[in-house]
Amino acid sequence: MSRRTPLDLNRRDVLKATGTAGLVGLAGCTDGGNGDGNGGGNGGGNGDATDEGTEDGGNGGQGQRISWHAGGQSGTYYPLSNEFKGVVEANTPHTLQVQSTGASVENVGSLANGDADFALIQNDIAYFAANGEGLEAFQGNPVESLRGVATLYPETIHIVTRPDAGIESLSDMEGASINTGDLGSGTQVNALQILETVGITPQDFDEQNADFGTAADQLRDGDVDAAFVVGGWPVGAVADLAETSDIEILNLDDETRSQLRDAASWFADDTIPAGTYSGIDEDVATVSVQAMIATRAEYDADVVEEVTAAIFDNVDELTIKTDFISADTAQDGMSIDLHEGAARYFG
Repeated sequence: MSRRTPLDLNRRDVLKATGTAGLVGLAGCTDGGNGDGNGGGNGGGNGDATDEGTEDGGNGGQGQRISWHAGGQSGTYYPLSNEFKGVVEANTPHTLQVQSTGASVENVGSLANGDADFALIQNDIAYFAANGEGLEAFQGNPVESLRGVATLYPETIHIVTRPDAGIESLSDMEGASINTGDLGSGTQVNALQILETVGITPQDFDEQNADFGTAADQLRDGDVDAAFVVGGWPVGAVADLAETSDIEILNLDDETRSQLRDAASWFADDTIPAGTYSGIDEDVATVSVQAMIATRAEYDADVVEEVTAAIFDNVDELTIKTDFISADTAQDGMSIDLHEGAARYFG
């Protein structure tokens, strides 16, 4: 099922706590999960997901109630998923139930155990899951049912710091208090990957785990020195923080970005444009991964095709990340095998 062969990084103890909700299904994918969507993450799951229409996708000719797992409400996944809900419900007989979750890693588990029909995940997490490598949760235990639908937009790595924290490079983060994102999230994975590249391990700093909104509060209150936020700019939590507090976003020099690309092929150079956030008046050089829509192999191909068509035939009705979301680029960076229904649409 592999399309690329990125370097297999030594994660060591990246996710010792991967028994959080969603991942329990990876061991046998028969647990069924509890559907509460909190995943040890932001606790935003509303717990009202049902199993209706999630056993095998039902039949494409009739309206299905689709379980769509997004991310934290302070990030990009959740509001974008609700825009997808609007276009899908307006252009198909189906309804979307959008669930707030701890994002990528949890969402893979929810797809694996059937709690989710579609989910937003990062392309690097998708590769790890499908190939059974890279993360302890997936080592030797590939999620063979995981399928891709479309890639969407760059997920920009924001390393947000307090101005008085004295952090001017990644190396300065040793000994700091750092929020690396929800426990088990793609953000945490990326944060630990990036810090490891400069020799900083989890034993070298005080790691805090919480969603983007909580991380912003921690920065504002001086409870952490830095926070990793991964999402398409502008991320709401960062924008809100910048309006009320002075912040800095760490600029990565060319050598550091080259090291990151060499260590993990899914990282790409990216830039946060000047003026994206209040007080950030110069471009910020960083790296990014790719956001994507995923589903499960057994889900009805007609429904997948209809949902895919509804989204990509109506991109002009979206307001979030519209500079990036396009049928023409929807297979760029696709790191896993495509679902039959998506393949029909994209030809």
